[in-house]
Amino acid sequence: MKVREIMTENPVCCSPETNLGAAVEILWSRNCGILPVVDGHGKVVSVITDRDICVALGTRNRLPGDITVGEVATHVAVSCRTDEDIRSVLIQMAEAKVRRLPVVDVQGKLEGILSIDDLVERTDFKAGPKGSEPTPEDIINTLKRVYAVNQPRTITKSAVA
Repeated sequence: MKVREIMTENPVCCSPETNLGAAVEILWSRNCGILPVVDGHGKVVSVITDRDICVALGTRNRLPGDITVGEVATHVAVSCRTDEDIRSVLIQMAEAKVRRLPVVDVQGKLEGILSIDDLVERTDFKAGPKGSEPTPEDIINTLKRVYAVNQPRTITKSAVA
């Protein structure tokens, strides 16, 4: 199964200059949790999630209209391509600890969004996997790795001295 079979086409996006108030409006009206951030040529330069926005607004003493997406967005956007196999993309998601990826072409231009939610919605778990389709275990194991908590490293007193 290839990314193109599952991805959401024509996703909404924003620019680094978009303010957080406008980004929230887009997320709300389109019922999504991630916005690819594209430059003037349509190339994905980063992503911003609803969580990124919440943390930014909770940790700054500024209004949403005064903070740009470029100040908050994840600047290393992990992405995939339409011709990639879903199983390899699940591994990529697990390693990056993300549930959604922008889908880009060879120039890095936005083509879609791939979400684990899309995969769950479009997979017939009763019929069982066919050929290159991921198994329920593949999806569950990916989610377990995405949701696994990385404990902060504990610094002992002797290490500080």
